[in-house]
Parts: sequence; C-alpha cells; structure tokens
Amino acid sequence: MIVSERYVTYLSSLAREEIPYLQEIEKEAIDNFVPIIRKDTQDFMKWMMQTIQPENILEVGTAVGFSALLMASYSPKPCHITTIENYEPRIPIAKENFKRGKKEECITLLEGDAMEILPTLTDSYDFIFMDAAKGQYPAFLPFLKERMHSGSILVTDNILQEGDLLESHYAIERRNRTIHKRMREYLQLLTQDEDFVCSILPVGDGLAVCTMK
Repeated sequence: MIVSERYVTYLSSLAREEIPYLQEIEKEAIDNFVPIIRKDTQDFMKWMMQTIQPENILEVGTAVGFSALLMASYSPKPCHITTIENYEPRIPIAKENFKRGKKEECITLLEGDAMEILPTLTDSYDFIFMDAAKGQYPAFLPFLKERMHSGSILVTDNILQEGDLLESHYAIERRNRTIHKRMREYLQLLTQDEDFVCSILPVGDGLAVCTMK
C-alpha cells in the first residue's frame, strides 16, 4: 500500500453505496482473488467519466468486466467501450457480467493478446484505461498513441506496484525485476513524451494520467 491504511479506510467510509450489480460483481471478484480496481480508483474513474464524458473508450485488460461496467454505468452520455482480454477463463464471466448490468450492447469484448489486437484497431478513442500485463506497457504505448487524438486521456493503473517501483532493482524479488524495469521504462516514456501532459497520482496503487496535447 502506497498510502496509509487509515487514510484509505477513512476515505472508503465516505463513499456512497454502489450500484447493486457492481457491488455483487466486486464481492465475487474479491472472493475469487480476481484483481479489480480499488475503491479510491473507482471513485476517480467515476469522476473522470462525469467530467470528460467520453463517447468512445478503450480498455486494455477486462478481467471480469468490473471496470468496464463501472465506466459504462457512470458515463452521463451514451458511450461505447471496447475492452481487450487474453485470459480465457475470465472471458465468459465478463460476458455474463455485462448481461447482468444490461450493458452488453455498449461494451465490445475483443478476445486475445493485446499486442495482436491493438495494431488492428482503427477507431480514435476519447479515453483509454490500461490495466493489463504490466511488463507489456512499453510495447503497448505506441499503438495506444496512434488511437488517440488531441484531448484524449490515457489512464494507467497499478503503476507504483505497492511501492516497489521506488525500490532499487536489486531490492526487488528476482521474479518481479522485469516488470519493475519495464514499468520504470514505461513511466519514463510517458512523462518525457512531448505529445503528453502527465501526472502521477498516489491513488489506489498509483495512476498515471496523461492527456494528449
């Protein structure tokens, strides 16, 4: 946790009661050890939807569909979400959850490896949410940029890796060193890219929020 547990607990206590089907899907995900966006990240995403009111959204990393449903549910305008998932066991669960939320007509799930799917996309997106295989972020970025326009926003979740990102490479468990290296590389690419204006926020497990100039 990158901020104090007391801080997170207090802020969570201020949250309004969630839409019932989102509450149910969140509980099921937690019970089955499926990672979904954290409470403070959820609040941030709701605020983003209300503020920027995106019409065309791309999500990289569907899991069980919770974040796509949250975006669809809190977007004040009709929107379409394209979401990509590679882990086969979660795909039917996500599809069923979209039906539960009655959002299957505004959410398109593309099944397969994002590295293969992203180059085939032709739409321009107002908002992109990335929460997928962390080690692939630097490779995904050029394809995401091609699908953005002036004013498009890219939000990347879990960029601080429970605080590990701040540690020396040698202090990280060997099995996590590649992800550590690539996440640092990704953040360097984002923050030094002259096409972006970026902010790194200590929300959830860290968010990188970038707007294309």
